[in-house]
Amino acid sequence: MFTTDAFAAPAEGAPLGVASIARREVGPQDVLIDVAYCGICHTDIHIVRGEWGPRPYPLVPGHEIIGTVSAVGAEVTRFSPGDRVGVGCMVGSCGKCASCRSGQEQDCAGRVGTYGDTDTDGTTTQGGYAGKIVVNQNFVLRIPEGLDPAGAAPLLCAGITMYSPLRRYGAGPGKKVAVIGLGGLGHIGVKLAAAMGAEVTVLSQTLKKREDGVRLGATHYHATDDPDALAALAGQFDLMISTLSAPPDLATLLSLLTPGGTLVNVGIPAEPLALPAFSLVMGRKTLAGSLFGGIAETQEMLDFCAVHDITADIEVITPDAINTAYNRVLASDVRYRFVIDTTTLS
Repeated sequence: MFTTDAFAAPAEGAPLGVASIARREVGPQDVLIDVAYCGICHTDIHIVRGEWGPRPYPLVPGHEIIGTVSAVGAEVTRFSPGDRVGVGCMVGSCGKCASCRSGQEQDCAGRVGTYGDTDTDGTTTQGGYAGKIVVNQNFVLRIPEGLDPAGAAPLLCAGITMYSPLRRYGAGPGKKVAVIGLGGLGHIGVKLAAAMGAEVTVLSQTLKKREDGVRLGATHYHATDDPDALAALAGQFDLMISTLSAPPDLATLLSLLTPGGTLVNVGIPAEPLALPAFSLVMGRKTLAGSLFGGIAETQEMLDFCAVHDITADIEVITPDAINTAYNRVLASDVRYRFVIDTTTLS
């Protein structure tokens, strides 16, 4: 074991502060990464505040990690020291189940989350608000040349969370796609859907981000607090992706789909969703959920973003601003993701 400096939550709901954490020594299949940037995901806030169940503390969040390989294990073949790499939402899986064999490691019952989870050696995983991290090579991503490393960090969670359902449900030329919510997830979704060739509409609570939506690639922008505007959109969309953290009005949203259209929920409201059955069965609508993607699909997403010059719109902060950033995220006071410069923790 060795130690590295980090920013950790000492207890549920407590402010994060400087800590020293243990990392395992580099094993035969491991990659040692000097972390340069780590995005702040709303998931980090939920977990640190105990909103998604109990976790072991102290806890180091962070699963949008960009860094440089500084050492590799004897059996590592995919990476070399000096490579620019990333780590996303998982750092392990069983490797044997049907999900793992099909490249859908995110669905593995034995999936190991990047932080706050039990690793294969029985220790608690600790995330990327840290100077260094050790990860099995099979869960490390190559960051293509040309992608700004800070702006690429949120792609490791927010990017793949939006890319996966867009690809799965056929976003592309001739398709009308609506992104519901223009925040950390939604703004990347607009960029991705537009690059795929779809006609993109943003549905946001108000019109205050309309200029941003158009700049990001949306053709249309409508306010969800305007019932007349929504009524005029009935039956318009082949695919809708909701990024909302509050319970959406499913009946209204489903009414906006074409017959056979799909509404995908990637936001995770704390409250149960209310689903009127007729809203679903009339027109053969589909209501789906999506988490993030497997390792191969995440690499595909990164390569796609490199070709289309897609990164997140970010605000870079130092670690001592993390607690303030958490409060600003909750107040929707960021356009559109915070990214921590972790080099001072090395």
